[in-house]
Amino acid sequence: MILMDIFDQLVGTIEAPAKPRRFVFVLLEEFTMLCFSAAVESLRIANRMSGRDLYTWVLMSESGAPVRCSAGIEFVVQHELIDVSRDDTVMICGGVNIKTASSKKIVNWLRRESRRGPLMAGLCTAGYTLAKAGLLDGKRATIHWENQDSFIEEFEEVELTKSVFVVDGNRITTAGGTLSIDLMLKLIAQDHGEDLANAVADQLIYSSIRTDQDTQRLSIPTRIGVRHPKLSQVIQKMEQNIEEPISPSILARDVNMSTRQLERLFRRYLNRSPKRYYMELRLQKARNLLMQTDMSVINVALACGFASPSHFSKCYRAHYDTTPYRERGAQSSRLAQ
Repeated sequence: MILMDIFDQLVGTIEAPAKPRRFVFVLLEEFTMLCFSAAVESLRIANRMSGRDLYTWVLMSESGAPVRCSAGIEFVVQHELIDVSRDDTVMICGGVNIKTASSKKIVNWLRRESRRGPLMAGLCTAGYTLAKAGLLDGKRATIHWENQDSFIEEFEEVELTKSVFVVDGNRITTAGGTLSIDLMLKLIAQDHGEDLANAVADQLIYSSIRTDQDTQRLSIPTRIGVRHPKLSQVIQKMEQNIEEPISPSILARDVNMSTRQLERLFRRYLNRSPKRYYMELRLQKARNLLMQTDMSVINVALACGFASPSHFSKCYRAHYDTTPYRERGAQSSRLAQ
């Protein structure tokens, strides 16, 4: 009964726009289904809760052919890359292997259509696609945390943040996952008020709405499962200093501990030495760069604090049971299939 009262109240207060706002979803190969479906469902529910056709949407792909998402499910689209209008909201849906999915045709289409002035968004990893087209130059942006290292290396002219989503002028980027819901609730609230946005959130059973002030990764204590302030401070400093690693003695001094005390702290909570933990952080970044960029192995080594390619290769092989060169080759083979 309460739900029906809210529904009736919304229907009575929201007027149908002269022309529904159209969203153009461009599905890239291996896009993330969650990001896309969360966005579309938010629009569908807004229409249902308002009792009006506030929003419409169309699906496009590079050729107009069905597109396979990262979960292996194919989606039929209505159009190939056609012209959009200034009033459209263009949403590029990315996922895995975003570099390959950001084809020359897609990038050129984005550049051309951006001249018409529509709002353009990159969901999940599609911030890369917008950046490749030069549409994020001089702007703030975000991308999924797993892709941040490679993004920073390739797009120095973009101010990358760790926010869950960023709206900078007529450019929007999100970090992926369920954040499409948060973004769409923000747009719905701007268009038709907070009451409708909250009603959509309730229908989605979405009780914690995030804003662009929230960061996308869990806090360090939550990630490592340990709530020790000094340990968290040291790990944060390690993560911020990958290219030029800091010695354990300096890390210990910065938190008013002896090196031996720091060693015991890491052994107790993480079952490894500070040196080993730091090495794993650096190798993880190295693997991201090898998998997501065209940087040479030498440059990847330098970006991750290794003085020589031979030392880098030795450490990489000990941790991943393969060499950086073979990792790069295996990735290239997977993309070529």
